[in-house]
Amino acid sequence: MNLASIPSPSTGVIELGPIPLRGYAFCIIIGVFVAVWFGNKRWVARGGKAGTVADIAVWAVPFGLVGGRLYHVITDYQLYFSEGQNWVDAFKIWEGGLGIWGAVAFGAVGAWIGCRRRGIPLPAWADALAPGLAIAQAIGRWGNWFNQELYGKPTDLPWALEISEGPNRVAGTYHPTFLYESLWCIGVALLVIWADRRFRLGHGRAFALYVAAYCAGRGWIEYMRVDEAHHVLGLRLNVWTAIIVFVLAVTYIVISAKLRPGREEIVEPDRDAEPAKTADADSADADSAEKQDGAEDAPGSDSTGSDLLKKEPAPEAADKS
Repeated sequence: MNLASIPSPSTGVIELGPIPLRGYAFCIIIGVFVAVWFGNKRWVARGGKAGTVADIAVWAVPFGLVGGRLYHVITDYQLYFSEGQNWVDAFKIWEGGLGIWGAVAFGAVGAWIGCRRRGIPLPAWADALAPGLAIAQAIGRWGNWFNQELYGKPTDLPWALEISEGPNRVAGTYHPTFLYESLWCIGVALLVIWADRRFRLGHGRAFALYVAAYCAGRGWIEYMRVDEAHHVLGLRLNVWTAIIVFVLAVTYIVISAKLRPGREEIVEPDRDAEPAKTADADSADADSAEKQDGAEDAPGSDSTGSDLLKKEPAPEAADKS
């Protein structure tokens, strides 16, 4: 019997009158707000405009939610489409089930659309958002605590997680893998912040560092989990995904550092200033033209007349001849 352990909430829903406040959704929403707020601070510090991160997040967040849910449903299709299951549950995102791999991939597509509309480079925006995303994941993982899901193997450690009897789970104390991943994500955020300041990471390398560092932790945390999952060559599917994405992220860091060293000087062009500059240039050209015309109209300024006067022989010379 454990003398100390982490209790799980008796319910993942708080009823506020007729409105159910679900702990899982609450954690996701808080994480998104924190990521946007912190990303905005980093974007402004790099020379961008306040509000740009939020404008692009309007595209990235919905795409990310759809992608995260699709990845979860596809990789755990047996939970929704096998015999005895209700396929409608695939749409109940508030009950848990978001795959970070699909969320990041689809979220990047949404961010790309938003960046193109604003005329800014996607890698620079991703660099600014990277540590905020890690913090958002750290917060979002507590949604699994509310739902009593994604825990590890049985353990009697003092920080074991208490799980109550329920559908697809057996009462007992288990490794709190949600807590391990939450703490790891905080460490990833601190690593990216430090490395970005120390090495002035640019052109998407801060984001790639976040991806690589997260994958390194997700690999061993995923290996501890006991929830049902597909296996490939004896390893869980998400472990293989973490390995592949880690290699891709590190490869990108190495190649990008050689091809585009340093950091972007300008992350967000000042479009509002361009019309003014054009107008000033047109005005300067007009003034120059007027001055030139005035100079040509002035007495003695005609170059042709000056040449004729120079060629006309002087009276004294005519008398001598």
